[in-house]
Amino acid sequence: MPVDPWAIDGLIYSGLEARQAEAMTVMTDGTALGSRSGVRPGDPGLTVTLAGSAISCSPGVATVAYAGQGVYRVAFPTTVAVGSYTAAHATLNRVDLVYLRVWDTTVDASGLTKADVVYLAGTPAASPSAPTPSGTQIWMPLATITVLSVSNGSTASVSTAVRPNTVAPGGILPSSSAPSTPYIGAYWDDGTSLRRWNGSSWDTYQKAPGPAATWTPSWTTSTGLHLPSYGNATVDCRYFKLGRMVMFNMAITFGSTTNFGSGATGSDNWQFSLPAASAWTNYPVASAWYEPSANRGVAGDAVTTADGLGILLNVASGSANGTAVTAGVVDSISPWTWATSNRLHVVGQYESVS
Repeated sequence: MPVDPWAIDGLIYSGLEARQAEAMTVMTDGTALGSRSGVRPGDPGLTVTLAGSAISCSPGVATVAYAGQGVYRVAFPTTVAVGSYTAAHATLNRVDLVYLRVWDTTVDASGLTKADVVYLAGTPAASPSAPTPSGTQIWMPLATITVLSVSNGSTASVSTAVRPNTVAPGGILPSSSAPSTPYIGAYWDDGTSLRRWNGSSWDTYQKAPGPAATWTPSWTTSTGLHLPSYGNATVDCRYFKLGRMVMFNMAITFGSTTNFGSGATGSDNWQFSLPAASAWTNYPVASAWYEPSANRGVAGDAVTTADGLGILLNVASGSANGTAVTAGVVDSISPWTWATSNRLHVVGQYESVS
């Protein structure tokens, strides 16, 4: 069936034709003629506040969508006096609703053609929830008002968390919850990360990492026996986490009060915890360097533990000055008996579990 295209001189447009054409300028709700209701992101308008029991709503604009009808654009140039909220219940709390309503008699047979901000009291309950307007067709929530019972102090507070945002097609939607009907290429800002819908899930776009974070690895043994402790050791361990990729560096210089594990044997292999659990288990993830003194050292590597929570340190070379060392996994007596001022360095990267 032919339609009147928007906007050609000489044509006469019905409200329905105008609203449906206007739907092209607003983010879709996943239906052919549908749009997402909301206020503009960052717009301070249509903010509900309380002064005593009096409810008011600041000037502002909004788009209210209704199935099959396109979008109603609403502008309130001055503050709206909504009324007063209902007095508190004696013993039960209540959640009330403030919403923007459009009356269109061609749709709802109300006999009215206007828009207003409406207050609706909720039902007092042990676990109250906001009411849904009965018989109201074209509307959009603006705020909830939590009214505490008389026994709880009779105070009231406003939350605008229910007020939706909307954007132009292709715009980035800021929202605490994901769009219910995303399309491939849709962007959503969840308040922490930027997400993009790939057709089946939300990909997270990572921010450039800031300064490295620090952590102090837990220092234990594979047997759980003869546990060491840092004492006054210098522990300088840092990491970056970019998505699931973790890059880390460990620089530890043992001090005069460091305890290497009283009575430790070659079976008490050292384990150091990672800053985030590794998705790679029993896997080499880093290079290591052990120094018994300033002028010699031994190379090695770090392998993740079976649970991915930490690393074991291996010896992979002899001493730089040719002195024989004990091969195998590093412990309190391998590759030598560790002492004050000895150092170890570990540098690597791995994929974290999350």
